[in-house]
Amino acid sequence: MKYPKLLSVFTALLMLSACSSTQPLLDESLSNFNNVYDDGEARFVDGELHLISEKNWFFSTQKVYEDFILEAEVKMPDTSEYSNSGIIFRGQIIETDKGKQIVGYQVDIDPSERKWTGGFFDQGRRKWLYPVHPTRSYPDEDFVTNFLGEWSKEQGEAYSHLAWNKVKIVCKGSDIKIFINGILTTHVKDVKDSKGVIAFQHHGSKAYKESRDESNIVRFRNITITTL
Repeated sequence: MKYPKLLSVFTALLMLSACSSTQPLLDESLSNFNNVYDDGEARFVDGELHLISEKNWFFSTQKVYEDFILEAEVKMPDTSEYSNSGIIFRGQIIETDKGKQIVGYQVDIDPSERKWTGGFFDQGRRKWLYPVHPTRSYPDEDFVTNFLGEWSKEQGEAYSHLAWNKVKIVCKGSDIKIFINGILTTHVKDVKDSKGVIAFQHHGSKAYKESRDESNIVRFRNITITTL
């Protein structure tokens, strides 16, 4: 009789499935999110998350995540004004003299000629950690290792402007990987934060502030998280 062994394998598979289930983060009421700032606007439109803001702003999950795989698609706007976005992960909500703010790890979405989409930024703290910026990089002892060397042409060209781009973030312990359209753009070891919120960025629009022009909307869709 081999049934006990089969049952134990089945039970183990069920437990593994329960521990690593994939969940969507978007719903019509945006019930998984919370705006910790006083500005910016988030809308659910045809299955997408649309973000617009007068200034740099982050739309945060209510829940804190530790080890996970986050997947999302992002489409940047066709606009003549400055446009930039990103996703904070393992973010920390802190109190400042200007109110609540979110700081933490961020994958940058950078459609500029610099082509640093998929780079590793530390919002509100150490700034650019990978690639290295000539004047805005402040690594400390928590930034242990960069496994990929110098930023390459392949990494810079992973992003496709005005198209839907797939972003994948894998956090397991201090090991952090970022993929853009299947290309590994960041692989680092950093021990600053082990858990935190996830937050989607709109960098701000002068046109929206002055005339409510919404041509600079940033769009996300197919946002899912798998806990590890």
